[in-house]
Amino acid sequence: MPRILTVDDSRPIRMIVSKALIEMGFEVGEAEDGNDGLKKLKEGAYDLVVLDVTMPNLDGPGMLAKMREGGDKTPVLMLTSESKTSIVAALMKLGIQDFVLKPFKGDELKAKVLKALKLSAPPRAQAKVSAAADAADGKIILLVIDDIENVHKKLRSMVPETVEMEAMLTAQDGLNACRSKKFKAILVDAEIQAGGPAAFIKQLRLLQPNAGIWGMALRSANNVAKEMRDFGFDDALLKPFTQDSIDAFIETYAAKNETTYVATEDLIQIMAFTGKEERLERYFAKLSADVKGVVQKLGEACFEIAVVDATQLTLVQPSRVAQFLVDTFKVSTDLGISLKVVGSPELPKAMRGFQETKDLHCFTSVDEARSRAA
Repeated sequence: MPRILTVDDSRPIRMIVSKALIEMGFEVGEAEDGNDGLKKLKEGAYDLVVLDVTMPNLDGPGMLAKMREGGDKTPVLMLTSESKTSIVAALMKLGIQDFVLKPFKGDELKAKVLKALKLSAPPRAQAKVSAAADAADGKIILLVIDDIENVHKKLRSMVPETVEMEAMLTAQDGLNACRSKKFKAILVDAEIQAGGPAAFIKQLRLLQPNAGIWGMALRSANNVAKEMRDFGFDDALLKPFTQDSIDAFIETYAAKNETTYVATEDLIQIMAFTGKEERLERYFAKLSADVKGVVQKLGEACFEIAVVDATQLTLVQPSRVAQFLVDTFKVSTDLGISLKVVGSPELPKAMRGFQETKDLHCFTSVDEARSRAA
């Protein structure tokens, strides 16, 4: 995996650059000025340096000059707020690959990074495969940030073994973890930083926009959940922990992490439901929304048929299955798509008790469904 070093004295800029590059699949290092950047380059090889022009101690041009004097030919992409032709020309003479004007757009930065590295596409294909595998396995990756090791031990003993948990003792360690890995949820001690957690939460959200971020705080007579939300947390997890509160917290993200289908061209394969029966209502609501979205995309792509492989669809609550099928047939009919359902022999039997699905025809295989549609 290509490694990129971003050098900027502004932490927010470093975080924005790091987030964009990590999303592309790159490994990213950070330095706060030219001297720190040169030190990082000596510690390990990088394939590209994203270098700010104006910095204290040693600025971008100064760092670049020292790199070249020392025989370091690592490609450099310069960040600058100066658009004057003379300034840009001077930078190009220093031996940079290209430059990006501040304030920059994410797409522009990404395009110039790919160009500087001579890549046609970002190296994120494997990351997508891993993410899909994680989702299919129902994996939840949890980050806990608390300066007391016993808190980590207690949580590890209470969360299910299927939850992957990483523990960090400092806010900075937590931010570093967020730069290198995606988390489903983050638990933060509300007193991890002096002066309150509001600024820290903003940094976490910049790096992990899709993660749930909860504050951990002691029980009190106050409305702790409201206090945590006022800080910017999504909710509160109260100390000392109870098994019920931990189970409810994990259940929230297990539901969000649930993979309901896998789509390949015109085939929509329904994944097996593995949760508790009380979650079926939420599961079928998500399944209906997910499959509706796939069918709409098939319509936009001018597909004439859609095959729904429902052989793994749970039949524990037949009425919800019937409603799902009715909704799916309706959206496909509205789009002019012929919907073919593949299912076990038990599926049409279960559907006979409902007026809307009593005549449901199920194919025994995907190949049969497609051959009949031909």
